[in-house]
Amino acid sequence: MKKLFFFLLFVASAAFADTQADIEYAMVGELSLKLDLHRPQGGKPPLIVYVHGGGWRAGSKEDVPIVDLYDKGYAIASVNYRLSTQALFPAQVHDIKAAIRFLRGNAGLYHINADKIVIIGSSAGGHLAALVGVTNGVKELEGSVGEDLEQSSDVQGIVSYYGASDLQTILSQSTPKGLEFRIPALKLLLGDTPDKKAELARLASPVTHLDKKDPPLLLIHGDADPQMPPQQSQELAKAYEALGLPVTLIMMPGSLHGGVEFYDEERTAIVAKFLDKVLR
Repeated sequence: MKKLFFFLLFVASAAFADTQADIEYAMVGELSLKLDLHRPQGGKPPLIVYVHGGGWRAGSKEDVPIVDLYDKGYAIASVNYRLSTQALFPAQVHDIKAAIRFLRGNAGLYHINADKIVIIGSSAGGHLAALVGVTNGVKELEGSVGEDLEQSSDVQGIVSYYGASDLQTILSQSTPKGLEFRIPALKLLLGDTPDKKAELARLASPVTHLDKKDPPLLLIHGDADPQMPPQQSQELAKAYEALGLPVTLIMMPGSLHGGVEFYDEERTAIVAKFLDKVLR
């Protein structure tokens, strides 16, 4: 199944008709941070910022499983960010917010509509997308990466595929198999386990930042996910509901952590409907 999924990711990457690759959106020291912009022909299409997964320590902007949304007329900016092997949290969020500011500041140059942006992420990218989306204006997470600091990093919608929402509870919710992956991944991200980095774990948890100004949220998670506890999406949905915020939680019976079914025609139609409501 995994081989098939990555083969389809390769096929998807070849399906973009108009791509500007390796656009530098910021420098951090000697490191060039880059994104790929996939823009449909004609006009100024609305923009999705896509954040790849990989346990915060792997993955690449070349992995874009949401290719079918491009076919529905959306530009997709797929962003590389500093991995946890390169920098501790919150570097990842600082980078993604810098990419959003860059895209807003250069919307005319790249012929995109960046007035409204939806951020989408998968797995670790889902966690980062949700965190970016609910922390508009949070000083500790805005950072000072990039040259477009006068621009807003706000987004107007969030889609998280099987992402984390509360690093304070994630280990207690994890299966033994999940712990094998999650503990070393969190140590790399935070510098140690969440109980030993309590303040940083709280800062990294979307559920701790919610307020009534947060944008609409769509969550998609497999109820048999052995790697990312489905309770993570349920917890964020419940917190959204408690504040009366617009949220949709789709639990996929029997689905694990990722796979082609998350990006099939049915799920793509659900996400496209969400995007149309937020962006059009």
